[in-house]
Amino acid sequence: MKLAVGQMQPQICDPEENLLRVKSILEEANKSKVEVLVLPELCNSGYVFNNMSEAVDSAESIPNGPMSNELLEWSRSDRFVVAGICEQTENGLYNSAAVFENGKHITTYRKIHLFLNEADWFKSGQEEPPVIEHNGCRFGVMICFDWIFPEVVRVLALNGAQVILHPANLVLPYCQDAMLTRSIENRVFTATANRVGIEREVSFSGLSQITDVRGNRLCQMDEESVGIASVIIDSKLADDKSITARNDVLKDRRPNLYKRITQDD
Repeated sequence: MKLAVGQMQPQICDPEENLLRVKSILEEANKSKVEVLVLPELCNSGYVFNNMSEAVDSAESIPNGPMSNELLEWSRSDRFVVAGICEQTENGLYNSAAVFENGKHITTYRKIHLFLNEADWFKSGQEEPPVIEHNGCRFGVMICFDWIFPEVVRVLALNGAQVILHPANLVLPYCQDAMLTRSIENRVFTATANRVGIEREVSFSGLSQITDVRGNRLCQMDEESVGIASVIIDSKLADDKSITARNDVLKDRRPNLYKRITQDD
């Protein structure tokens, strides 16, 4: 399966321009015969809002908004895409990842761990991150700051995810390296699609990457380029959870001794 991350520079509060930039990424992915594509967090809106009005004006409904329609169309002909969208709902705004497959909206994951000022604009998601099967492969979805909580990737792995699709707008310098550890400790592939550029004095790090089940980087973009990076993966390698002949990262767990993790403070 050919898996790709798309790296771009969204413009704050300019959904029309951002749609054009996503179209360019989709065209490149189409030419490269990509089957599964991940795009950055909030790729329809930009990130650094000054007020709630800016966030609302940049948001769209899923799956009826213009960015959603473009992604849905691209996903026809047996393709799968996950993209970060500033989502408008009757209950307010969410920082969401929309999933499209074969010309259909499959599901929407709403970010559960909000970073810094995101909490001023977005409601926190209240549902476990999803795992979706496509052409025999099982894909888990999370968004940006979810990376710092190892429980997120672990629960996706426990639910059968072989590949973690990870839209992001990364500011902190740790994530790309941390995802190597997430791959090792869960024996999964990860695909982190980050953005680039400086937006209202906030700098984003790029370095979009795909990792394998042993924590190797299969590909990584630089800090400035826009476009895609792709690799062919065998997702079934993620079904082998053995670290040694006698150790398995999931079977060797001792959940009865980890109860503190699920207790409220």
